[in-house]
Amino acid sequence: MHDTPDIADRRDAVCVIGAGASGLATIKNLREHGFAVDCYERETSVGGAWNWRHDRSPVYANTHLISSRPLTEFPDFPMPDNWPDYPHHSQLLSYLERYAKHFGLGEHIWFGTEVVSAVPVGDGRWDVTTRSTGGGSSRVQRYAAVIAANGHNWSPAKPDIPGDFKGQVIHSAQYKDPAQLRNRKVLVIGGGNTGCDIAVEAAQQATTVWHSTRRGYWYAPKYIAGRPADQVNDRLLKWRLPLKMRQWIYRRTLALTTGDLSRYGLPAPDHRPYESHPIVNSQLPYYLGHGRIKPVPDVTRFAGGRVELADGRGIDPDLVITATGYAPRFEFLGPELIGTEGDGRPDLHLHAFARKHPTLAVVGLLQPDAGLLPLAHWQSVAVARWLQLRREDPVRAAAVQQKESARPVSSWSRRQVVDTRRHWFEVDHIAYLKSVGELLHEMEPAT
Repeated sequence: MHDTPDIADRRDAVCVIGAGASGLATIKNLREHGFAVDCYERETSVGGAWNWRHDRSPVYANTHLISSRPLTEFPDFPMPDNWPDYPHHSQLLSYLERYAKHFGLGEHIWFGTEVVSAVPVGDGRWDVTTRSTGGGSSRVQRYAAVIAANGHNWSPAKPDIPGDFKGQVIHSAQYKDPAQLRNRKVLVIGGGNTGCDIAVEAAQQATTVWHSTRRGYWYAPKYIAGRPADQVNDRLLKWRLPLKMRQWIYRRTLALTTGDLSRYGLPAPDHRPYESHPIVNSQLPYYLGHGRIKPVPDVTRFAGGRVELADGRGIDPDLVITATGYAPRFEFLGPELIGTEGDGRPDLHLHAFARKHPTLAVVGLLQPDAGLLPLAHWQSVAVARWLQLRREDPVRAAAVQQKESARPVSSWSRRQVVDTRRHWFEVDHIAYLKSVGELLHEMEPAT
């Protein structure tokens, strides 16, 4: 490692990238473990994906949480008791703003500043290049560690559909208001939660709605026996019921609530319950049953004003919305640093710790069956404890790292899931938190 006069050495300070929910939790927990922190946020305020004012936010006007309030809030900062079971996106943004203010996080954030690159320079340290999003010269500073909390729902994954279409094609990231759907013939492509939510909104605004799905999914209602569905699932997990028993209960519950949606034309699931990300939507069966949403198979090509389907049919929408998800992107990191050289899937222990660089971590890169914020909190606690242990007892830190590297992926990542990019980061929240808890136990001071 060479000292360069143009590089400002921040010594033991940690660089955090992003001031969304995961970044805020990371700043707080690093500070509580005694670290100086510089957080860089390309936007002008906190909130990340939940701040609809931000260019990269996927939030639209009627977005609500699909995880319930108690399973979404930070463990050390509860949401108000009088909030609804499924808060509106504006409420979640106000919650994150109050979280940042309560813990005094704003003074550690450089707004309107993006990270251009983070490069390892030896001894676990990093040279981080930043620049103002408004233009101007770049700046390089040296840090003891880098934590990426830049989110994974901002870079649209767009389907490659051959042919030309005379109508309008947008990704769900560009959908913001029901007025975009009014009195139009709309095709929604994608069977995930966003695709289902937009199809339901279109059913209330558009003249015709087609919903194209490639495979069948299990569609759960938002409430079961008067309780939010994720709270019921949480209870089953805490009872430690075997997976096959939970799958049987899931099937029976759907039989008594949403029923068999394949009778409306949706494809039957090609996998068992809990082998894909949960789709939670109580209104989809309603609009299917009323004929306002017409299920269609996969799209094969565009042909002028027509859309050709896998079953040979053609339809004539004037607006196509591709709700086909997002791809994780770490433009500021070389692909070899987190193992994204091949298909772009990061190779991270606990979806957080870079295997080849012990002072590089990612927080919030998870797709849980409940809210993300509690998991991001404990992830960031584990990262802070790890950096603290590495600083204070490097020999013991090396022993912990060796033991953790032998932990099987199946102990913290959902074992049986549909093999798609959408399920790269799928976890059962209780099993995942158990694995993080075991890591925290390993790092406790020796007695």
